[in-house]
Amino acid sequence: MGISLSVLLIAVGAVLAWAVNAEVSGIDLQVAGVILVIVGAIGLIASLIFWSSWGGFGRRDAAAASTTVIERDSTGSAR
Repeated sequence: MGISLSVLLIAVGAVLAWAVNAEVSGIDLQVAGVILVIVGAIGLIASLIFWSSWGGFGRRDAAAASTTVIERDSTGSAR
């Protein structure tokens, strides 16, 4: 589940839990809304954990090691 789907579930769940006053037979909309908020929050936290642990395509260390620093003096010419 991605971040956008998690935020969508949280939003839909919040609307169902706190903004809808309809009575539907067979399902409690407020409970369904709270469940959607909880599932969306768990998905959002899991997505953020996976995003922070993901290092891209493994090229970050190689790119950092091959960085060349060019010093410039006050006139703008390279040394």
